Amino acid sequence: MNTLYINWNPGIEAFHIGSLSVRWYSLCWCIGLLAVYLLERWLYKQQKVDMKKFEPLFIYCFVGILVGARLGHCLFYEPNYYLTSWKGVVEMLLPIKMSGGAWHFVGYEGLASHGGTLGLMVALWLFMRKSGLKLGFVLDNIAIVTPICACFIRLGNLMNSEIIGRVTDVPWAFRFFRSPEALRTVETLQDGSVVPLPRHPGQLYEAICYALFFCIGWWFYRRSMNQPDAEQTTNRLRPAVGSYFYFGLCLTLIFCARFFIEFTKEVQGGVDNGSLPLDMGQLLSIPFVLLGIGCMVRVLRKKTTKQPK
Repeated sequence: MNTLYINWNPGIEAFHIGSLSVRWYSLCWCIGLLAVYLLERWLYKQQKVDMKKFEPLFIYCFVGILVGARLGHCLFYEPNYYLTSWKGVVEMLLPIKMSGGAWHFVGYEGLASHGGTLGLMVALWLFMRKSGLKLGFVLDNIAIVTPICACFIRLGNLMNSEIIGRVTDVPWAFRFFRSPEALRTVETLQDGSVVPLPRHPGQLYEAICYALFFCIGWWFYRRSMNQPDAEQTTNRLRPAVGSYFYFGLCLTLIFCARFFIEFTKEVQGGVDNGSLPLDMGQLLSIPFVLLGIGCMVRVLRKKTTKQPK
């Protein structure tokens, strides 16, 4: 029996400010969004875009991601709970939950990355209409930096001991002591202690992948910028921002990884409770992968265009 598994039992709170407690999940979300904001601002400045056009972007993205992620979780993964009673509808829309006959503020417990991606795409379309920038330019820029935010969100899931993996005996498996689902399957060690069975750290797998994908997208971008302006409109192997290449690359990498990592994770609910060969996360990933591949193929078939400043 492997006794070197990682015992994962962190508190959900990172620190307190007076009576206000800051949870790890919220902190990771904020760090991810801040990183995206700073990097995106740097990109727009480097590309000589009027900062007055850039400033509303953060609000558009924040609202789009939050609304999309919340609705995505409720509609894709727990429709039977959120759509069958007025209480469920209220809990879907507001960060409150009924317990003991009273409403309590709990934050949004349940956010789906697929819904967040859809919400972000809608928000960017609205931003494009407001700012006058071309859609490909807006989508490519946000796609370059989005994976770093996704990385921090998955680290937040890890700190919350949620979205746990399947039982496994790999040497790097985690014992999730704070997960109610993990505590339903336990084993007794030689010393008599009862511990949850070791599981894949699916959240960590995704976080590592997304950090790597950020580096890949950034490398492509820096490579495309280190060429003469004349070549940026003709070199298909170094596509310019605005070609939809970075948008396609981001979608393809993230959702391909999500598709395969789902094989290591417990089914989260929805319509996929063992009745289908693929779970809901995988089914929802397929359209994004196809869209991403289509965008990149489009770049290879025609010359890229440079976004006018």
